[in-house]
Amino acid sequence: MAWLKNFLSFFTFRSSSRRFRELDPSAHTIKSHGAKVAKNHLHDWLILLLLVVIEVVLVSIHPFYRYVGKDMMTDLKFPFKDNTVPVWSVPLYAVILPILIFLIVYIRRRDVYDLHHAILGLLFSVLITAIITDAIKNGVGRPRPNFFWRCFRNGIEAYDRTGNVICNGKESEIREGHKSFPSGHTSWSFAGLGFLAFYLSGKMQAFDGKGHVAKLCPVFLPLLVAALVGVSRVNDYWHHWQDVFAGAIIGLVVSAFCYLQFFPPPYNDNGWGPYAYFIAQEEFHRSRSSSGNATQAVTIVDLPMAEPTVNGNNNNNTHFEPTPFHNQTYDQMEMGARQ
Repeated sequence: MAWLKNFLSFFTFRSSSRRFRELDPSAHTIKSHGAKVAKNHLHDWLILLLLVVIEVVLVSIHPFYRYVGKDMMTDLKFPFKDNTVPVWSVPLYAVILPILIFLIVYIRRRDVYDLHHAILGLLFSVLITAIITDAIKNGVGRPRPNFFWRCFRNGIEAYDRTGNVICNGKESEIREGHKSFPSGHTSWSFAGLGFLAFYLSGKMQAFDGKGHVAKLCPVFLPLLVAALVGVSRVNDYWHHWQDVFAGAIIGLVVSAFCYLQFFPPPYNDNGWGPYAYFIAQEEFHRSRSSSGNATQAVTIVDLPMAEPTVNGNNNNNTHFEPTPFHNQTYDQMEMGARQ
């Protein structure tokens, strides 16, 4: 079946529009246009570095230590387990993996606009999500489900006169125990893998209206992985279900906004390429059209010399007549001049 062949080879990304099939993709490689594209988006990369600094500051500061009374401990005595999904693995599958897929697409497509904008959009998606998540974490200070064992490492409870806890555990574990809402693992996962899902849906034209539901399988796969990461956070008793739900919403919404900054919606006919690619196409066709008009106008220089003839009726009177092989452009210009 034709649609299945296209589905299996979706990395070729042929345009459905005849107008954009003529441009050689090799004209937009890293070598030819990479420096220009990076220079045009220099301010975006500088802002990206600023976001990194803000994220480092948010991770370093102490969260709000919310009041935790004895009657609240019933929901906070779950076991203190290790992470099923380690923290160090999150950037690997949420950032590195999508970038590897972008590189595979670039090798097949040779479009530096697509590669640059995909990487830039992904990094913005992850960093903006991280800042929103950690800012809310520090502001809310919600205790984790395993807060009891973080606070009372020896299992002996202690409270002050107001009924608030007096923790005797490690300071780092207590501080981390007040960062339950929202889930950082989940928000990062949906920010990175959600962006990848949008990217794949656009490249495969999953919403082209032809009813090939099989195209949705690669689109839903990254979202399924992100969802399973969120489930693991609840199963490890590091987060309440509300934390995971909020983190998923934050990551998915931010990834959608960042994706649409660089790419048309996946359901658009041109959803397979970035906006910059089509702008380059327009400039290419305009320049080619202008050069074609200039070439047509200058063909007058190739006109053969007119042959002199003698008028038989009037002696000593000569006039010039164009040879039968004159250029058609010359006639058109002469007619226009006479009019």
